[in-house]
Amino acid sequence: MNTLAIPDLEGQTVLVTGATSGIGLEAAVMLARAGASTVIVGRNPAKTESVLADIKRRANPDTVEPMLCDFASQTDIRRFAAEFLARYSRLDVLINNAGGVHSRRTLTEDGIETTFAVNHLGYFLLTNLLLERLMASVPARIVNVASHLHYKGTLDFDDLGFENDYTILRAYARSKLANVLFTRLLARRLEGTGVTVNAVHPGTVASHIWDGAPRWTRPFFALTKRFFMIKPFQGAQRIVYLATSPEVKNANGLYFEDNRAQTPSEKSRDDALAEKLWQESERLTTRSSRQHEQGRHSPS
Repeated sequence: MNTLAIPDLEGQTVLVTGATSGIGLEAAVMLARAGASTVIVGRNPAKTESVLADIKRRANPDTVEPMLCDFASQTDIRRFAAEFLARYSRLDVLINNAGGVHSRRTLTEDGIETTFAVNHLGYFLLTNLLLERLMASVPARIVNVASHLHYKGTLDFDDLGFENDYTILRAYARSKLANVLFTRLLARRLEGTGVTVNAVHPGTVASHIWDGAPRWTRPFFALTKRFFMIKPFQGAQRIVYLATSPEVKNANGLYFEDNRAQTPSEKSRDDALAEKLWQESERLTTRSSRQHEQGRHSPS
């Protein structure tokens, strides 16, 4: 893959979630080198500080700032968004990249299946909390990191959290289908605002995301990483291309693979399904906010 030509980003503020490893880390390095004020978001304080030092060493040390957020907690997402808005007067690019997989079905503190909560609701909630700042910074872009596995994704609103028949791949594919559905509907709602949003499959990347896979599958993933997966910096280039390239400045509501718009899955093009997912996502995030407020005001 050729080295990506990135325009001068001095004066821009870019937010990268899931920036402490893999494609998020490499994207942050590229953006910081291009002069953007790059906010990297991690979950673990010690790891985030270590990655910050690495990015500063490899890029411009004056253009990178760390922030913390646990995307499995809607309370923490709201805290993070409030802190970001208080600290930064503009947001030119939001890269929603934080995500993961889980070998066993688990629930977040909000009572939501973890893969769906982090990989989809994390995108949905953070984007909506920061949307006004993006609209005040136009032209602005949102990049949602999805996956080719969205083609295998399904949505069952009667069992959104896989209480029945949970598998790691089914849960992940569902969350990535949700990413593409969210992208396409948000794009329609943002038409004419100067904010664009697109989804990207960064490629099959040799990253740590599959470290949460069952133990018996790890030799397979180790072999696949070595011989068949691309390097994190290659996947990061595809994210940064969507975030910065003049060639796609007007692209909106599209799904990209290898820097080209592709036709996403049939389910992801179902507008009624997208509307229903949006309504359910609003319900799940509003419910959690309401529960948090009730907890704060309940007698001890």
